[in-house]
Amino acid sequence: MGRWAWIGRRIIRQVWFRAALISLFGVGLAVVSAFVGPFLPGDLTGRLGQDAVGTILQIMASSMLAVTTFSLTAMVSAYGSATQLATPRATQLLIGDPTSQNALSTFLGAFVFSVVGIIGLQSSVYGDSGRVVLFSGTVLVVAVVVVTLLRWIGHITGFGRMGDVIDRVEEAATAAMRTFSADPRLGGRPAVPVPAGARPVFAEATGYVTHIDVASLGALAERHGLVLHVAALPGTLVHPTRPVLHVAGEDGETVGRKLTKGLAHAFTIERHRRFDQDPRLGLIALSEIASRALAPATNDPGTAIEVLNALLRVLLHLPPDEPTGEELAERPPVHVPRPTLDDMLTDAFRPLIREGLAEIEVTLRLAKTLGALHAARPYAAPSIARVAERLDRAARERITDAADLAEYEAARGSSDG
Repeated sequence: MGRWAWIGRRIIRQVWFRAALISLFGVGLAVVSAFVGPFLPGDLTGRLGQDAVGTILQIMASSMLAVTTFSLTAMVSAYGSATQLATPRATQLLIGDPTSQNALSTFLGAFVFSVVGIIGLQSSVYGDSGRVVLFSGTVLVVAVVVVTLLRWIGHITGFGRMGDVIDRVEEAATAAMRTFSADPRLGGRPAVPVPAGARPVFAEATGYVTHIDVASLGALAERHGLVLHVAALPGTLVHPTRPVLHVAGEDGETVGRKLTKGLAHAFTIERHRRFDQDPRLGLIALSEIASRALAPATNDPGTAIEVLNALLRVLLHLPPDEPTGEELAERPPVHVPRPTLDDMLTDAFRPLIREGLAEIEVTLRLAKTLGALHAARPYAAPSIARVAERLDRAARERITDAADLAEYEAARGSSDG
């Protein structure tokens, strides 16, 4: 995905975008009513008094302001609950929830429509025919508000709860893993050793790489006859002394300051990690939820087991080490590394091995999850075996009951969850 397409997608997910769009629609509907009225048949005018529309608009304005405030309070409360009970990394997923955004935007848009309509009525902008159109628009807005309110009531009962947060993080992690599996190199070529004379390119900002525009890098590389080696994947913390890229094939004059800025500009750097191009973040967020659930103050092994089930579903989308059948010659000369299977499995299971072995139920589920993953993804067997060995060493140190140890031995050899 190109940089501008990615930015546009990010903007559409923002709460203010939908709120502004629907509010503008409400203003437009109220304003257009004044211009459409004169084109109506004459027998439709004069049958609707100003008080009828004005009363409805006043009721809607006062009620929608209260509902909007309540909805915003409920959303903020859900964000705080997810941060405290699950993981702060899930907050961005709750903020981007389309149902809550649509509800808040609809209520705000109805309020704006009502206020503009009241102003028009008090200013005698509409006239008899305009009031008919305004009344029709008001009925339409009321119908939309009722449907949205019914959906919002059903949605708010589970919004931000632990199960909802786990499902959202799993969906985001699965989407990122599917994207990663489809093209682990982000449209570039597999990584190769960086030549000794390659020139590093540094970013001016400090933060996490959240997006790499490989297409832009490829266009610049082909235009100037360069070979590029990406050094910082999405999710990597960079600073002005850590290179994001190495440039090979230039003679010292090919890469000027302007081109260097263009290369660095292909890397989007932000203060917080994002799920889109970062498959490891979803695994980290899920493991954080399980780790917090296993803390002594919480002691909730059931949530940890749910997270392990979610991790298994996500990790079943792991790609092979190197996909076959790629037409690498058609790809731009941009060499992109990829997260290793060891890194991903460590992100997913290390916190659980550290925190979860105090509960035998979690230990058993860990062993069964690794067994199922081993059976389903044979090409990841060496990496899974290393995690299983770490689990086995820790489990044998922790388990003292003979019956629990026997049950663990049986689970360790099982491949069905």
